[in-house]
Amino acid sequence: MVDLSKLNSMSDIQDGHKLDNPCTIVIFGASGDLTIRKLIPALYHLYTDGQMPSSFRVVGFARREKTDESWRDEMRVGIEKYSRTRRVDANKWQAFSGNLYYHRGDLTDFGAYGGLAKRLAASDHAAQFGNLVFYLAVSPSLYGEVVDQLQAAGLLKRYEQNDVNWQRVVVEKPFGRDLQSAQLLNNQLIKHALERQIFRIDHYLGKETVQNIMMFRFSNAIFEQLWSREAIEHVQITVSEDIGVGSRGGYFEEAGTLRDMMQNHLLQILSLVAMEPPPVLEAEDIRNEKVKLLKSIRKMTPEAVAKHVVRGQYFAGTVNGENREGYRQEERVNSKSNVETFVAVKLFIDNWRWSGVPFYLRTGKNLPYSASEVRVQFRPTPNVLFAAQDDLDLQANALTLRLQPDERISLRFNGKVPGNSIETRPVRMHFGYDAEFGAYTPEAYERLLLEAMAGDATLFIRRDEVETAWQIVDDIRAGWGETPLSNHEFYAAGTWGPVAAEDLLAADNHLWHIPAPAK
Repeated sequence: MVDLSKLNSMSDIQDGHKLDNPCTIVIFGASGDLTIRKLIPALYHLYTDGQMPSSFRVVGFARREKTDESWRDEMRVGIEKYSRTRRVDANKWQAFSGNLYYHRGDLTDFGAYGGLAKRLAASDHAAQFGNLVFYLAVSPSLYGEVVDQLQAAGLLKRYEQNDVNWQRVVVEKPFGRDLQSAQLLNNQLIKHALERQIFRIDHYLGKETVQNIMMFRFSNAIFEQLWSREAIEHVQITVSEDIGVGSRGGYFEEAGTLRDMMQNHLLQILSLVAMEPPPVLEAEDIRNEKVKLLKSIRKMTPEAVAKHVVRGQYFAGTVNGENREGYRQEERVNSKSNVETFVAVKLFIDNWRWSGVPFYLRTGKNLPYSASEVRVQFRPTPNVLFAAQDDLDLQANALTLRLQPDERISLRFNGKVPGNSIETRPVRMHFGYDAEFGAYTPEAYERLLLEAMAGDATLFIRRDEVETAWQIVDDIRAGWGETPLSNHEFYAAGTWGPVAAEDLLAADNHLWHIPAPAK
């Protein structure tokens, strides 16, 4: 069983610093969208909430000609435009921005890294130079180059347990485009660093409700005892997006929804929902269980892909009253493209707990609205007591974990309608984060950056997790081969996907649960 006394070890950020280790965060790609939209706003809010180390620096590294002051001004505009508060406290900004610096350099220029090393060494606090977080907010094709240059400049070395100082490398998805490229990318990353120094980000794992899945499962006996094939009929995981590919058409032509969403976000959620309890809530123990779960997923043969996987592509339609173009009409998209913008898959987990229980996963673009949910459908009760009652609306119990937006948990059960007749209808019990705690939900990047500085890898993805997930995706793509999309695999923008996705569940007498729209 899980040692629940350690549950707070993953969330001990409410009071003071998690670890007060002075450090420097170097952001490669400091002129990019990720930096201005997510990273600097997250670091600013960590600072204003008292979560940053007492001594820290943030150094932006990019090619464009800028000064410290001009970069700080850009970052302030980004906080005012993109952060969760959309405002800046003048006094706190002055204190925070004094820790922001800009270093101009080309990622392929060794001299730029040498200059960076000199600049980092010019610190009044020695630990700021020794403790380094390198955030690679650049194309994955450049990861190997950056790591090589850092090692050559003496900024990155393999971290041993007895070393006084540490260096960590944080990287964004995509972690390759298939198993082979993921293995190559991972080999580049660990060429000059140990696996425990590599922090692979999937921002979904930083969301409060995703983190709460383990707490919900393992600290509530009424649910943990039901969390198996004996009580659960099937599980649905939906991650819908109400946007199209927009300006990302070129990227999407290479990736598609299977690579872009299923390989990481949905399989990560699945692993947390279905994994076995770890012996303790330590990073490696949790990640061991996630990998074991992914390896237990039944292999997707070409025959299984044909039967259990649905892909789709949107054509012109209306989303939230707005006319949308079809995928093939989007910028930088092939007019005859067969790239999928929707995927639904039926998976089986071949272990003792989940034998025979189908897991349905779906994700797509230009759906009616954005929502992420886990729907646990329990087995129906025998109907012998109510068989003679024709007017009863008896439905199986269901549990819904709403991941975003409006983070909440809902339980559906049957209740009797007041009156003299035996009339029933489904009723719901709701738990909402905002209503219960009356506090903000931190942005995912706030939590992930804090954990990277603290060296806690629980919410990051290990090499074998990445590669196991890619094997599943590669098997599906191999099953598709070069077969073009058929007519029943297209769907209008603003609908819940192709008819084939409904047929996937109808074969088992199931229906997709439609997530509730945002409040």
